[in-house]
Amino acid sequence: MKKNSLGKGLESLIPKAEKTRTIVNEIDIADIKANPDQPRKVFDEEALAELTDSIRKNGVIQPLVLAHGEEEGTYVIIAGERRWRASGLAGLRRVPAVVRELTKDTEKLELALIENIQREDLGPLELARAYKNLMETHSYRQEDVAEVVGKSRPAIANSLRLLSLPKRIIKALEEGRITEGHARVLIGLDEKKAVEILIKIIDNNLSVRDVEKLVSKKERAEIIQENEDDDIFVMSLKAEMEEFFRTKIEIKHAKKGGTIQIKYSSEDDLDRIIKTIRGE
Repeated sequence: MKKNSLGKGLESLIPKAEKTRTIVNEIDIADIKANPDQPRKVFDEEALAELTDSIRKNGVIQPLVLAHGEEEGTYVIIAGERRWRASGLAGLRRVPAVVRELTKDTEKLELALIENIQREDLGPLELARAYKNLMETHSYRQEDVAEVVGKSRPAIANSLRLLSLPKRIIKALEEGRITEGHARVLIGLDEKKAVEILIKIIDNNLSVRDVEKLVSKKERAEIIQENEDDDIFVMSLKAEMEEFFRTKIEIKHAKKGGTIQIKYSSEDDLDRIIKTIRGE
């Protein structure tokens, strides 16, 4: 499946001629399973309770989108996990759903990721992890991710940088104890200093501007320049290697090293790459 068709999310699965005959089925909640690759891992309890009340009063207005599960008679959620959870809490036994026929598990997971990324209510870390999942599981480049979700490549790169933060800061962001703005100021800092500032943010209820004052202008300039230099270096090297090997290359660059991954699509392709390396 081409990535440019996936850029439109689930809409690309429904040709215009078929939209008028899309069938909505009533599916048993017990037969539906959550998608393990769903980027949302934490569901706001208050928002879920509000949705539960709404479903009790009005039912499920928008059908879930499902694909067939591995076991006969089961389904995996492509879109609508919050509705599914709230329906269970509301005491419903069946929910309206549209079942899509996907030929491969990879298509199912890929579409679920893209559909969920395109939602506006994902948190910054959920988005970053979803981007990373697309890149690692489905061989997307940052440029590919940017194209399918309608964002710029720098925006994707900046999102992914959140995952480089120390675990303690990531946990604070997940728990809502700091904002994305706070976290971004801390990217690239030495872990010890970043954690010290984190404690000050929480203890003193500091604003993002307050935190920026704690990080010297020189440090911020160096971090920004380092990130920009890394991007330019990696993109240039990546383009050069892809031209040389005539295949996709993934480079993960960090301060203390990194990895270079050469993609191949078949045994013949692998033989060709090996011969290129050997200079044959």
